[in-house]
Amino acid sequence: MTRLFNLAVIGAGIAGLSCASALRAAGHTVHIFDKGRSASGRMSTRRNADGGGQCDHGAQYFTARDPAFAAEVARWQQAGVAALWAPRITVLNDPNLRQPSPLERFVGTPGMSAPAQWLAGSLNVSLGSTIKRLHRDGAHWQLESAEQGRLDARFDAVLLALPAPQARPLAESHAPALAAVAASARMRGCWALMLQFDGPVDLPFDAAFVNSGPLRWIARDSHKPGRDPARETWLLHAEAEWSEAHLELLPDEAAALMLAAFAALGGPVPQTCTAHRWRYADMRQPLLDGCLWDGSLRLGVCGDWLNGGKVEGAWLSGQRLAARLS
Repeated sequence: MTRLFNLAVIGAGIAGLSCASALRAAGHTVHIFDKGRSASGRMSTRRNADGGGQCDHGAQYFTARDPAFAAEVARWQQAGVAALWAPRITVLNDPNLRQPSPLERFVGTPGMSAPAQWLAGSLNVSLGSTIKRLHRDGAHWQLESAEQGRLDARFDAVLLALPAPQARPLAESHAPALAAVAASARMRGCWALMLQFDGPVDLPFDAAFVNSGPLRWIARDSHKPGRDPARETWLLHAEAEWSEAHLELLPDEAAALMLAAFAALGGPVPQTCTAHRWRYADMRQPLLDGCLWDGSLRLGVCGDWLNGGKVEGAWLSGQRLAARLS
């Protein structure tokens, strides 16, 4: 008979939600903690303060190559929180005129955060809870949050679903080997710029990969299914090395440089724009461990950075960590 645990998952991005969902389905009691205001991690949607308009400023789409993840995406589609996106897509500044691969690209609906929020809706999630330290209490764990101090609850296991630089300090005093793997992961930042226009933008594509200059990705966010096409919204992602070199710029400074690069590609001046800095966006070379697990301590780590990157990698990493306990 499988032993049932009381478990803490730190991080409510897609890896943590995937892990928690699988563990709850196996009968375990699971409590998720996240420092943010909503569940989603980098599958994030920013809404305007005036209530009008939105933009996916983190993950732009996801693919489903693995059969298990394809089945999960089908479940999201059936629930109405994901849909196939078929943009006119091109590659800019490519001397070989290489075209993007003909992949099926999916997005959350009505925003990229929808699948994560749908998963979180059936789970026990504490938002606005920044876990800054783990305490070992005999065979159990206690958590210490920046907002509430040391929490009373005791957990049989702790699962860290965090970017490597955030997982490392929580693990290192208890599990140096796990912390060393996190320390070896070199995550990179990314500047995102959300643009709003009063009218249609006359560009011959809905999305584009950019092969030179500060930008790496351009997308007509309002073209995605479930969005309001009357509110023309675009998203620019800066190239990783450029973002790293300019990570400490003020948002307005980063926005000015990215707008200049957009203009050089034929983009018009927006009515409004908002810059967002992702400090931990991706890795130069994602690891392929799948997940990390110390069975003697019952301490584990999952995340896209441990499974090749991307939304699919995050979801599968969470499933693989859950399997270590189930």
